[in-house]
Amino acid sequence: MNTQNRRHFIKNIGMLAAAAGTAAVLPLDAMASFSGTSLPWKKDFFRISLAEWSFHKALFGGKMTNLDFPVRAKREFGIDIVEYVSPFFNKKEKDASYLKELLNITKNEGVQNHLIMVDGEGDLGNPDEKARLKAVENHYKWVDAAKTLGCLTIRVNAAGQGAEEDVKKAAIDGLGRLTAYGKENKINIIVENHGGYSSDGKWLSDVMKGVNSPYCGTLPDFGNFRISQDRVYDMYQGVSDLVPFAKGISAKTFRFNEQGGEADIDYTKMFKIIHDAKFRGIVGIEWEGDGLSEEEGIRKTKALLESVLKQYQ
Repeated sequence: MNTQNRRHFIKNIGMLAAAAGTAAVLPLDAMASFSGTSLPWKKDFFRISLAEWSFHKALFGGKMTNLDFPVRAKREFGIDIVEYVSPFFNKKEKDASYLKELLNITKNEGVQNHLIMVDGEGDLGNPDEKARLKAVENHYKWVDAAKTLGCLTIRVNAAGQGAEEDVKKAAIDGLGRLTAYGKENKINIIVENHGGYSSDGKWLSDVMKGVNSPYCGTLPDFGNFRISQDRVYDMYQGVSDLVPFAKGISAKTFRFNEQGGEADIDYTKMFKIIHDAKFRGIVGIEWEGDGLSEEEGIRKTKALLESVLKQYQ
């Protein structure tokens, strides 16, 4: 499709999305991800991706590498969308030859690079301005790596120590600054509920409203709503709070019942919340249990998500 036709197509998609009440989700993703061949916002409720953390034991144990991950996702599980985790790049995120090798692998396998989950680069919600700005700058290289790999998104954390309102104010500033860099590079900055204040759905939704950018959103994770040792936010309320800003969903699983459902998370209830919020996008498998092998946990989670999809067809 030539440039003129592509622009006309995207313009029409934006108009249709606005008419359907989904303008906050579709136009940005359409413009950022349009390839002329596959449309990630097609009629399906969601598409399934595989989060690299599902293999964290094998990766930390040296049984596989970051370069192996997209190959295994496609060949062993039939999943052609992947989500990376920053520590498994082994500090090669600025190595052009390494990134080129990874990109070539995914192209050869027909795998779409969706996002990079970034950890360990400092607190974007640090009330200390100098430390916060350092954390923002530390994330720039991951925006650059995501752009090189053809990802649309990096996942970050809205972490910080201090009073709740002070950290909220700092997180809005830190995320806002990083989002400005992301916007320049057409890369989304999204935040996962990942412990501390960020696991409070209301708090994180307030942060999103404060940043107020189509390039900043959330990655609701079903299993990360523990705020502190003695305080847990309701997971269903949390997803309800965060899904209006979501640019992805992290479908966490820990253990399964005899019917193949997640033993402690009502997936039917969870996905009704997500569907009713008009989310249409990518849902990532993130197996984190101990009772099964990583391979079996991934397969069971995929089967569970496929059963959810059938309910909406």
